[in-house]
Order: sequence, then structure tokens, then C-alpha cells
Amino acid sequence: MLTVDYDRLGLRPGERVLDLGCGSGRHAFEAARRGARVVALDAGEAELRGVRATFVAMLAAGELDPECCGAGAVRGDARRLPFEDGVFDRVIAAEVLEHIPEDTAAMAELARVLRPGGTMAVTVPRCGPEMVNWLLSDAYHDVPGGHVRIYRRSTLVERLAASGLVPMGHHYAHGLHTPYWWLRCLVGPDDDTSPLVVAYHRLLVWEIVKRPRVTRAAARVLDPLIGKSLVAYFSKPPLPTRPVRSIPVARVEAAA
Repeated sequence: MLTVDYDRLGLRPGERVLDLGCGSGRHAFEAARRGARVVALDAGEAELRGVRATFVAMLAAGELDPECCGAGAVRGDARRLPFEDGVFDRVIAAEVLEHIPEDTAAMAELARVLRPGGTMAVTVPRCGPEMVNWLLSDAYHDVPGGHVRIYRRSTLVERLAASGLVPMGHHYAHGLHTPYWWLRCLVGPDDDTSPLVVAYHRLLVWEIVKRPRVTRAAARVLDPLIGKSLVAYFSKPPLPTRPVRSIPVARVEAAA
């Protein structure tokens, strides 16, 4: 289940991609399938072991071309990334900034490692649906490593722009998932046995696996209205080019 639109990101084969806060690796895997050289970074070693194992399995299954793409998983801190300036062509930070207390430090690092002219996709929980979750249940967010803030779109854009990035546009995703989380918060986020929750989860699994026409049509309606995720795109301005000095005509003629 992808949140980022890779066409809007502008990803091309052979480019270097950072998937910050990769989690289970869904965005890293898709970038690798598209021929990118991917670095998946996360703070949790358990998640990274699973990502590495999946990369190995994808290579063995022939899903990745070892000649044109590479993939690795690195443990690291979003506030102090272990990379040089401008080494990535594309950066993805999906559903991670809302977990980081010092989010502006992480944003500055994301901007630093993105090359001039590169692009970035950042996703966070959408303000409206997320506020409902918080109102329904403290346990939804008040846990170790949980969500520490709710972003308004203007706030997210302003903070990333202050890091030197230029907004390129946005959209919303996963409208079908929002009612599921409202149900989870209503009955208790840790209650996986509620009949309504179980039934809705089956619906989401069916939608993800089968992608039937009816749920795709529903998503087109629901995503702009109650999409669970805000997906925003940014670019890093290219370096200024030095003007080419022209030789005066008279000097050229004199030299001739």
C-alpha cells in the first residue's frame, strides 16, 4: 500500500533514493522495483532486519535488476543523518515527522542530503481525521514513540520551506482507511476483536490485494474528503549558474 506518487516525485531508474523512517519498507521496495538505488533508514533494528531480508528475497526472485539498482538498510537518527550533503536525488519521509519531537532538525537534515534540483515527498496524518482520532482515544497517540503533534498543511509547508525547500503541490490518500481508525479509537486501539474492526480490516485487506473497481472509485471520492494522509511534494532549488562572460566584438576583431 503506497502513499507516495512516484510519478509526481519524478523518480527515474538509477537515481539514489532515501526512504527515511522506512518502517516495513513499502516505499523502499517500490523504489527499488523501479530501478532506483535505495537506502532505507529507520531507528528500529527489528524493522531493518525485515527490510534487508525482503531485499534479498526480491533479488532472488528476480524482482530487482542487480545491474542497475542497489538497495541497503541503515539504522540512524533522522536528526543526524549519516550522509554527506546532496547525495540523494529523491527523498521520501512517509508518516515519520509526526513522531519526532525535534521535527525542524529532521527537516533540515532531509533538505541537506537532497541534491540541488532533487525532489522530496513528505507524508503525515491529515489534520481533520487525525484530530478525530485524538479526541476519541488518548491511547491512540499517547504511547512511547507515538504521534507528538498534528500538522496543519500550512504548518508542514512553512517548516519545510524554512529548510530551503520549494512546495510543488499536495494530495490526500487512504480515505478508505480513515473510518477504520475511527472505529479502532472508538473501541480502543488495542482491541483487535471487535466485530466491526475485524470486518473493516478484512475489507481493507481485500482492497489492498485485489484493487477492485468499486473500492478504487470510492477512494477517488473519499481521498479528497477524509483521506488519512497528507502527501506533500517539494523540490530543492538548483545551484545558480555562473554567467558566461562574452568577449567584446571589437576585442575579437583586434585579436584577429
